[in-house]
Amino acid sequence: MFAKYSVALAASATLSIGLSAQPASADTFVHLFEWQWEDVAQECENWLGPKGFKAVQVSPPQEHIQGDAWWTRYQPVSYQLESRSGSSEAFADMVQRCNAAGVDVYADAVINHVAHGKGQGIAGSSYDSEALSYPHYQRDDFHEPCGIEQSDYAQNAESVRQCQLVGLPDLNTSDPTVQSRIADYLDTLAALGVRGIRIDAAKHMAPSDIAEILAQVDAPLYAFQEVIDLGGEAISATEYQGTADITEFRYGASLGDIFNNQTLANLQQFGESPALLPSEQAVVFTDNHDNQRGHGAGGSNILTHRDDALYRLANMFMLAWPYGYPKVMSSYAFSNSDQGPPQAPVYQQGEAQCGEAWVCEHRWPEIANMVAFRQQADGAEVTHWWDNGHNQIAFSREAQGFIAINREQQALTHTFQTDMADGRYQNVAAEEQCITVENGQLTLNIPAMSAAALHVGAPCPAS
Repeated sequence: MFAKYSVALAASATLSIGLSAQPASADTFVHLFEWQWEDVAQECENWLGPKGFKAVQVSPPQEHIQGDAWWTRYQPVSYQLESRSGSSEAFADMVQRCNAAGVDVYADAVINHVAHGKGQGIAGSSYDSEALSYPHYQRDDFHEPCGIEQSDYAQNAESVRQCQLVGLPDLNTSDPTVQSRIADYLDTLAALGVRGIRIDAAKHMAPSDIAEILAQVDAPLYAFQEVIDLGGEAISATEYQGTADITEFRYGASLGDIFNNQTLANLQQFGESPALLPSEQAVVFTDNHDNQRGHGAGGSNILTHRDDALYRLANMFMLAWPYGYPKVMSSYAFSNSDQGPPQAPVYQQGEAQCGEAWVCEHRWPEIANMVAFRQQADGAEVTHWWDNGHNQIAFSREAQGFIAINREQQALTHTFQTDMADGRYQNVAAEEQCITVENGQLTLNIPAMSAAALHVGAPCPAS
């Protein structure tokens, strides 16, 4: 087993190892895709903490191959915490500052494979995929080289789990030595205060291998597994139940299909399909860094920031509806699917530069303000569902909140029945707008392709 890095050992002397509880149904987290560590730290302090985000998912922190494409981060060379996002010291500082701001850090953990090719990683470590020579692994640590054919996904689970994903050398994760080295890396992260991990390419590892690795980690981490399952394949997401939470890719695909092609009235039973994972085991999202590029269960129905108003409405529904542990995507603009992140940092002169190069969907008011809505509605059932039979819907979360979504091209004017106490509440989907509830009823005039939402945690200031 390799030694933990000195920065982790130094941190463990001053930081208590974070034990991560299972997130509550009220929680929301965000993926700050390809942000630098200093930018993540400032965002935790300036935005994520104040807005109530439970956690931030960050890009893989381990050493990776050199190159500009976003996917270089997913070709690990070593477990040194040196990456395009910054140094090991900057990573440790970011974790401490986010924790202090009340925001857990979830690290994207690439543990199924290592880099393809030959050369030096971003921190100077040598690697050679032909010789199967890496700083922490040698030939005996890998499965015998073989390729995954497209047909294997439908009928050959063994090949999917033991052969090389797009040519990347596949670690033998059933080997005890490999398991202990991966667990040691995860312990390094935990010693720094990392509270959770996203297990990349979990579908390409046996569930029992993942369970064995997690069992060897000294500090329990919240974990969720990337298992792409739209149905009809040899590997099912249900096989990974009980190991850790699971990414429910069918959620975003179904949500996008309804918003794009169906009527919103069909959302009344959303999440109740037996094809979906149980709510308490599912990590859900409108889009993620893969499928917004057409990869990883991407398709024409996936909604992204480029869909603007439609995307805002879908995310509002996700955060208002009581299913899963929602992840909000925060993107950068790209013109081709390989394009790496902008050269300029997010924060300049102390201010976040969002809107062009860095999209920052998590700062859009319709999305950001729904984080508190979800917190306030925790445990409340859906009541007083209303729809016009087409693309105008509304519902209460008992006495805790109310939302109405208008996906049509004309205004929605209606008087709704709610369970909310009488009073004046802020419309968190619009700036400086108050809504009056009287005798449990409220009257709204919602413009086309817009929404209104209110909750007990956002009363209107006394006039």
